[in-house]
Amino acid sequence: MGSFSIWHWIIVLVIVVLVFGTKKLRNVGKDLGGAVHDFKKGLNEGSDEAKKDDVIEHQADESGNKDKQA
Repeated sequence: MGSFSIWHWIIVLVIVVLVFGTKKLRNVGKDLGGAVHDFKKGLNEGSDEAKKDDVIEHQADESGNKDKQA
């Protein structure tokens, strides 16, 4: 009684399609997919910037160590 069977989900899906229509559901899906895509793109750009900062810091540390050794 606590869990839903496949028939419950099919009935819910039919009701949602009847209430919202397929065009509106398609637009919602497209907007959600675009949001996920932009979020992942932002995460990748953030990690790329962090890697660049790490490389710059590493190069600065190496040049600082060379000056101390000379």
